[in-house]
Amino acid sequence: MENEKAVNKGIFEAEVLSNQQIRQCYYRLNLQFDAKGSRLFENVAPGQFSELDLSNVSLPETSMIPIHLRDTSAKQILLRRPFSFSDIVVSPLTEGCCVKAEILYCVLGPATVRMMSLKCDDRISVLGPLGKGFMVPDGLKQAILVAGGMGSPPVLHLANHLKQHHPDCEVIAFVGAKSIESFPFTVRIGNAKNLVLEEFERIGIPSHIATDDGSAGYHGFVTDNVRHWLENNPVDPASSAVFACGPEPMLAGTARVAKDFNLPCQVSMERMMACGIGLCQSCAVEVKKNSDTEYQLCCKNGPVFNAEDVVFEEE
Repeated sequence: MENEKAVNKGIFEAEVLSNQQIRQCYYRLNLQFDAKGSRLFENVAPGQFSELDLSNVSLPETSMIPIHLRDTSAKQILLRRPFSFSDIVVSPLTEGCCVKAEILYCVLGPATVRMMSLKCDDRISVLGPLGKGFMVPDGLKQAILVAGGMGSPPVLHLANHLKQHHPDCEVIAFVGAKSIESFPFTVRIGNAKNLVLEEFERIGIPSHIATDDGSAGYHGFVTDNVRHWLENNPVDPASSAVFACGPEPMLAGTARVAKDFNLPCQVSMERMMACGIGLCQSCAVEVKKNSDTEYQLCCKNGPVFNAEDVVFEEE
């Protein structure tokens, strides 16, 4: 298994390279970290996250703000906001390295409304890297990635990491959303007239789409799509693993599927993380401990956990 390195964290500045709208309410933010940030993120693991300070970012023009958010968008931003990454690119320099990061975000509240106004050359304060990311087991030959909605970014980051650092590992992605308009990716028709996600296709990873309403791909939950695929494509539990991020009911369903097929499974949990460093104690996750349970912090002990350790709400 890849060594779990102790990664230092710190506060540094990032420069905005671009801030592109993908579809309504979905954006792709590209950042370049300063020298300090590049050193900190040189060995970051997929699934780790950062906290952005958006308190000094101006609101966009009223016409750009979604109507349902106009009344609340002026709310003061007091705390940093957590964001995972869809990709991290480390470029070696003569001295040190240069790190560029990509964040996919959805405009949901006052903080992300402000992110819409970020433009090239703007600078923002970043705290990170935070938490524990996905661990790639030794001898992994097949990785089954499962993503739901805005849980997709760290899964895409992991996909890029596996293609770059584990080229002998076969990677397949399953991505679900409520409808075709809810994907934070670009959906198009492939050569075989199948719907594909361009962000996965460009790195050579096949993707299977599921939508709750049947507007694209498999009609139903992404977990049912994974189960159907596993029933028709035998995998070796000794050299395969499942990695997932998304809403907790989806993670619980993924954990059940993985257990049914005797596959190890890692899940990236979602919690409100006010501080990101374990001080506020607001992001508790119940986990199994011997014959009992205990609470661990999503921001420090996670956000990635072994699925068999997590006590999901429905259990």
